[in-house]
Amino acid sequence: MKQKRSMGGHQSTKMISDEWLTPPEILQELGEFDLDPCSPIKRPWPTAKNHYTVLDDGLNKPWAGRVWLNPPYSREAFKWMTKLSEHGNGLALLFARTETKMFFETVWEKADAVKFIKGRLYFHRVDGVRARANAGAPSCLIAYGIKNVKILSQSNIPGKIVYL
Repeated sequence: MKQKRSMGGHQSTKMISDEWLTPPEILQELGEFDLDPCSPIKRPWPTAKNHYTVLDDGLNKPWAGRVWLNPPYSREAFKWMTKLSEHGNGLALLFARTETKMFFETVWEKADAVKFIKGRLYFHRVDGVRARANAGAPSCLIAYGIKNVKILSQSNIPGKIVYL
């Protein structure tokens, strides 16, 4: 039976993987992070000085410093975004689903800025290979903390920033 595909080529109605890596060119624009609490076990490039993987249960460990968050793109994202919004120092990469409860509660009501990325990103698989199809939905970067707003506003990532 042929698998049904939804918006993007790497997305399907039956999720194959919840682990898609941030394009390295995005990370290079955002500076150094102290912690990535959602890091893959094997990663082709570092995303922060310290990494928590699924084996560490990063959601329930303490977070310190500037956090990079590319949460699982499932219903679990709400929990991760809640923790980042409470932590108050970091950047997150999400689909720009601006109408959702998660977006209202963790972004519109708590973030300092959002950068809507122009075009659609091409995520990478955990082996580092770029996905054949784009993400299938628009993405945005969410900033918590003034330092992160400044870094986001000075980045060369194409898009439009909205200050909250």
